[in-house]
Amino acid sequence: MKIKFAIIGCLSFLMVGLAQAQDGWNFPSDPAMEKKARELNAAYNDYLNSEDFLKAKAPLNWLLINAPDLNEALYINGVTVYEGAANQATDEAEISVYQDSVLMLYDKRKELYDNEDQWIINKAYYAYKFYKGDKDKVNIAADLFEKAIDIHGKLDPSQLNAAYFDAVYRNYVYNKAYTPEEVIEKYEFISGKLDEDDAAGINTATSRSTLDQLLNAMEIIDCDFIEKNMGPKLTADPTNLKLAKQVFQYSIKEKCTSSDIFLLALETIDNDNPTFTTSQVRGMRYMQNQDYEKAGELFEKALTLAKTDEEKAEIHWDLAKVHANLGRRGQARTSALKAAELNEELKSDAYSFVGGLIMSSSNACKGGQSRVKDYSIFIAAYNAYAVAGDNSGMANAKARFPSKEELFTEGFQVGQTINTGCWVGQTVTLATRD
Repeated sequence: MKIKFAIIGCLSFLMVGLAQAQDGWNFPSDPAMEKKARELNAAYNDYLNSEDFLKAKAPLNWLLINAPDLNEALYINGVTVYEGAANQATDEAEISVYQDSVLMLYDKRKELYDNEDQWIINKAYYAYKFYKGDKDKVNIAADLFEKAIDIHGKLDPSQLNAAYFDAVYRNYVYNKAYTPEEVIEKYEFISGKLDEDDAAGINTATSRSTLDQLLNAMEIIDCDFIEKNMGPKLTADPTNLKLAKQVFQYSIKEKCTSSDIFLLALETIDNDNPTFTTSQVRGMRYMQNQDYEKAGELFEKALTLAKTDEEKAEIHWDLAKVHANLGRRGQARTSALKAAELNEELKSDAYSFVGGLIMSSSNACKGGQSRVKDYSIFIAAYNAYAVAGDNSGMANAKARFPSKEELFTEGFQVGQTINTGCWVGQTVTLATRD
């Protein structure tokens, strides 16, 4: 067992109190037996009230054997007696017998009174308390929790969800009682119930933490499991939103976000309920796959979902890279400068990016008629780098300015202005590299 959890302590409030007199007493018809039954009923109650459980069990046991249908109080109080006896006993064999007797009392109570729905939660709780460390019996606790869920649709109080999944964990570790897929199904079911409890104002933080620790300890979910076990199912049914969310969450947790199955899950989620984040992340994945057209579509979608200037700036910055990769330098510059306008923190990167766009355009913008005009784009690049505070970029750009000789030969002077033409389309002040 890799980890230990002390769940029982916070659930002690489940223990029922002593039963009051119940309707429908059914004493034996034989006068002698009736007298003895009344005496022993009084005796075990006296021991019970004084919490002398080891002495209480003898008269109680006589009643359970000889007058089993005396009253339901026998079974309600009997749980307290045998649990108390188990706590007071020192012999391990005796303790085990007393614990088993608690569960047997519930079985007999069901047989006689057919009201399992009233106490199944308590029976499951006691089975967990007694058997959670027993390899051969822990399955009893897990099965009883599931029976309680079948009857009531959930476990109440909410903290029992953690106890239930701990029983599942132990049954899996001890006995390999479930397939990994079955464990995940149980985990997701409990998580869904905790969501409902959250909505009802119940604090589930501790239970959620326990669930996550237990799931991690089982070492079931990793990238390989997601790919081989969950991937084919989502591929076969890409509209399965619940499965897509599981794949998405587990992939994020296990850092498997570069896989195709993660992208498929993201597509399913984004198509169902697009958000800024899902659309942006989806666009980034297409960028990674060099599918720039599709990435651009998703970034445009994300832009419509952005709520703050910072989010809008992020998308304009993403779009700048898309446009650049598609050779749309003018649009790339526009998007980059818009990002800088919306978020001052992006200004330096954006202007360095613009400088790089211009620098990389020397061949595309070369007219071949005037070296001064052809080289003027490097002055535009220099100006962008200067705004960015990019000294390295400025030095590289200045090294490609026209020379004094080239200006003189073509009849230009330093300080004169010229339009770069091409997509750069800027009027710059001529300067020389020397």
